Amino acid sequence: MRNWERALSVPEALCERGQAAGHGWTLDTELLPLHQQQVNALEDHGLVELAGREDRAELSALEGRPVRWAARLTPCGHDTLAYGCSRPRAEPPFGGEEADRQVVELIPSQMAALRVFVGLTGQLLVPPAAGLAEQVRTASCDHGIKRWRLYLTQEQMESVAYGLWLHRMTGSAAEANRFGREYGVVHSPARAGDEGSPAADGLPSAAGAAAPGGAGASGRR
Repeated sequence: MRNWERALSVPEALCERGQAAGHGWTLDTELLPLHQQQVNALEDHGLVELAGREDRAELSALEGRPVRWAARLTPCGHDTLAYGCSRPRAEPPFGGEEADRQVVELIPSQMAALRVFVGLTGQLLVPPAAGLAEQVRTASCDHGIKRWRLYLTQEQMESVAYGLWLHRMTGSAAEANRFGREYGVVHSPARAGDEGSPAADGLPSAAGAAAPGGAGASGRR
């Protein structure tokens, strides 16, 4: 079980048991002492409310027995659970057409540059590769090593290299250099031009502008 799944397991248990009971509380007989301690820790974060003396007295009357401990989610706890269950997460692909994807881990400054790149999709003549924006949106962060993890095709990796090249031309070269060292993918404007891609500055090549039948000045009558 991953860290985020463990973190959500306790609020999920409280939510399910509270709804089943009808009164919203999870009682002492429904959780082991170890799990009760985990719930108590969530109180410090404002995610859980522990039953006070009056609440326990009312629950004891409903249950027909002494209730010594009870807990329920606070509004913030409920919203944290809803957000955590809905948050997009990048998952490793399995088999088929997705088997050629590679795990790519980016440092925060690389990820920041990549977000700018995919955010300009509608303005670029060489837009990000198909599916790259979704990978950026669902990327997961390993806070222990401070790396963002994505699962990219070769085409998407080349697109990342292009985005980091743009970042290099307008700011810092460190992000593109690091990507090239770690994954061996570097954008080359000369090679891209040979393959028929738009020129790196976003303008058509001089040869294309002067092609026969073109709309250049020499073609006007």
